Amino acid sequence: MLKRPLLHELLADYEPFAGMKPDEVAAIVSRGRVSNVAEGRAVFEQGFEARNFYLLTEGYVRAVKSQPDGQQVIIRYFPAGHLIGIAQAMNLDVYPASAIAVVDCVLLAWPSHLWALFSASYPRFAANSLAMVGQRLQETQERLIEISTQRAEQRIALALLHVGDAIGRPSGEGFEIDIPLSRQDLAEMTATTLHTVSRLLASWEREGLVRLGRQKVAVLSRKALSRHAAGRD
Repeated sequence: MLKRPLLHELLADYEPFAGMKPDEVAAIVSRGRVSNVAEGRAVFEQGFEARNFYLLTEGYVRAVKSQPDGQQVIIRYFPAGHLIGIAQAMNLDVYPASAIAVVDCVLLAWPSHLWALFSASYPRFAANSLAMVGQRLQETQERLIEISTQRAEQRIALALLHVGDAIGRPSGEGFEIDIPLSRQDLAEMTATTLHTVSRLLASWEREGLVRLGRQKVAVLSRKALSRHAAGRD
């Protein structure tokens, strides 16, 4: 009879636990509780007290930030294996953005007061988490530069490439994005209009660059899309 893997064994390969000993991973995982969040529901909301932090173990989550004028901007998409809601790592008491389940998700949740304990007790966990935060801040800065300096066509191409890198499934010379990704989502990612996104996607579909489905996108040529992102087409 095969032995069923324990939860900490299943999660040990995730980035936050890289380089950690099995008993250290087990100690952290044992302090968490499993949380299920249905598609379209919020894991947590911007501006609310950061009571918990999470490890996404199944599904996909998008981070959404609301602007003072009410406009929403999709910051990024997270696949399984990422820590989210780690406001404590940025010395924040509230969540700086909302996290919305793109599909039905399973997460491991810990009370926020454990963040300091884990960071002090497990230096590798702290180092992995800080590296993750640093990478996200760098990516956010790059997205802001893209939005402020690139044309709409470039921004939309770049957004598709970023989503493909994060959660895309390689297919032929491109990749498929199997989660719901609407034209409105792309507009919110690129600070452009729904009309502009729809017009460009329709044009790219006629060129054979993308294949569109109901809230699904397949990029048929990553190389060609990269040329659009670079402004060479």
